[in-house]
Amino acid sequence: MAILPPIRGDGTPPNRVPVQEGVPHIHPGGQGEFLDKIETGEELMEINMGPQHPSTHGVLRLVLSLDGEHVRACRPDIGYLHTGFEKSFESHTYQQCIPLTDRMDYLAPPINNFGFALAAEKLLEIEIPPRGQYIRVIVAELSRIASHLIWLGTHAMDIGAVTAFMYCWRERDKILDIMEWISGVRMMTSFIRVGGLMADVPEEFVPMVRAFVAEFPKRVDEYEGLLTANPIFRQRTIGLGVLDSATAISYGCSGATLRGSGVPYDVRRAMPYSGYDQFQFDVPVGVRGDVYDRYLVRVREMREACRIVEQAVEGLPGGPVNTSDRKVVLPPRTEIDNSMESLIHHFKISTEGFRPPPGRVYSAVESARGELGFLMISDGGNRPYRCKVRGPSFSNLSALSYMVQDELMADVVAVIGSIDIILGDVDR
Repeated sequence: MAILPPIRGDGTPPNRVPVQEGVPHIHPGGQGEFLDKIETGEELMEINMGPQHPSTHGVLRLVLSLDGEHVRACRPDIGYLHTGFEKSFESHTYQQCIPLTDRMDYLAPPINNFGFALAAEKLLEIEIPPRGQYIRVIVAELSRIASHLIWLGTHAMDIGAVTAFMYCWRERDKILDIMEWISGVRMMTSFIRVGGLMADVPEEFVPMVRAFVAEFPKRVDEYEGLLTANPIFRQRTIGLGVLDSATAISYGCSGATLRGSGVPYDVRRAMPYSGYDQFQFDVPVGVRGDVYDRYLVRVREMREACRIVEQAVEGLPGGPVNTSDRKVVLPPRTEIDNSMESLIHHFKISTEGFRPPPGRVYSAVESARGELGFLMISDGGNRPYRCKVRGPSFSNLSALSYMVQDELMADVVAVIGSIDIILGDVDR
């Protein structure tokens, strides 16, 4: 399956450089059709970049049509990592779907748990206690930072700056230590569940998070010291892969890819959830919409995520972390020992799961890559009747053809890195 560029109103593809005589171009008669020859009779070279390539950030095949070193057309060919998550949801109970969501965007798994849980809770019409909401925010923002650290390290390494990768891995490892402490697992935590959390956090959680947020801004200064003013990094990124705001919106881009083009859209602000409207944070935006702007936006997002975590930790309320609805969440052990009704609820949830009323909902969260949405349909059973995932990486990848057109082949890698795709988020 290929992602094809949209056609403009006049029937021509979105060429940023006007077609001139003797210059190869995309055929105006249809999407994805490439001219084998230009008017002078010279041939374009068509090559495959991937599907196994160290700089495509997953199993991705790019069909590049080249005129020398210049890319005249690019066709992303996806489907090599088809996972079938959306169909698998239909054969699992709602709670059993949580480990599946971990593996969609595998660099920020708790945010996937978050999005799925919010959609299911919307069907159930239940509220999560304030403590559970704050802990969800802390875990989600730490996951955002960890994901951006992997992006920054690999993006810099793609361009040739190896040192930054080692620096970024150092802080990411500290975040994974926190995840392991609260869930027993470093990456695929399944910590955020429908109805609340796997469990309350241990006493060591708050001191560990406070130590991290106190140290992290200095570490971001180190990353910027290596890259932001580096003349080689700037030459490789400024003016490259330009995506204007109107085109970004037309492709359905979101996240830093959209904000780098100057559009201040963030789901946490546009459709606040889990108390995000109670926290002070800025939404960074770019000016030029190039690779360098997308870099600056994500670096600033790490600083803003750190601000949110600091506020959430300092204002962390007490109380339960799960809903009190015993038909959704397993009753505490003390209740099971003393209440036959609680024992029955425990048995029903463990064997059958819960049954939301029939309905259709859409719920979205701001993942590390953009708007991650779940369209969930219930028929009254204990499994989702349908669950369609709006993955941000799919839409962001669709704009790649536009961004690399007429750029050098060597710069394709830098543009791919700047949109931070995850193929598990594309091939669902």
